[in-house]
Amino acid sequence: MTISTQLHDNGTFVVTMDYPPVNALPVAGWFRLAETVREAGEDPAVHVVLLRAEGRGFNAGVDIKEMQRTTGFDALVGANRGCYLAFKAIYECAVPVLAAVNGFCLGGGVGLVGNCDTIIAADDAYFGVPEVDRGALGAATHLARLVPQHLMRTLYFTSRTIAAKDLVQHGSVLETVPAADLSDAALALAAEVAAKDPRVIRAAKAALNGIDPIDVNRSYRYEQGYTFELNLIGAADEHRDAFVATGRPLND
Repeated sequence: MTISTQLHDNGTFVVTMDYPPVNALPVAGWFRLAETVREAGEDPAVHVVLLRAEGRGFNAGVDIKEMQRTTGFDALVGANRGCYLAFKAIYECAVPVLAAVNGFCLGGGVGLVGNCDTIIAADDAYFGVPEVDRGALGAATHLARLVPQHLMRTLYFTSRTIAAKDLVQHGSVLETVPAADLSDAALALAAEVAAKDPRVIRAAKAALNGIDPIDVNRSYRYEQGYTFELNLIGAADEHRDAFVATGRPLND
């Protein structure tokens, strides 16, 4: 199972990612996630979307092994388009999208939560964008929504991670709770939003997107252009091959 859903009586629509071992979604998973969130926003019975995951962590980005065992560029192009559409669907969803982050949230995972409206996390959760170590670029747009500019650049260049509790200090994570309490805490927060007049909440979501100083869709697409350049010169393949073979970055 990759993506499953459940609509609660109060209008909370829960979307769960479950793709062992680390929720590194395959191409089809990214497209399915985009379609699921987009359709949820179009359903008048949905008041709020809660994005969560089963397993060891929230999301580890794209399935690099799928990319490397696929000949040609279909998987690469598919992953880029799928991520773009999934991030876009969350940002443009007509209702608020909340994220409940457990364990690790890396690469494409940051792209997802960076476009969410509210983030709640387990107290052992951490975030990072290891794209430089994978010979790619992307999700700096979304990381910049979680931390200030200079910290974003440092995290991006070094591929370091940052703890959820530290993001609370930056205001991007609402709160951290014990991992065992994450589901209940996220559902309680979602219920608080779901209880509001959905007409007003949908208008509020549109208004807040309208005053956003950054066009996240265009910004992320710009980043992806450099990823394609790195693929054309062969750098990306070298780094992905090293990761698949050893599980470590090429420069280790």
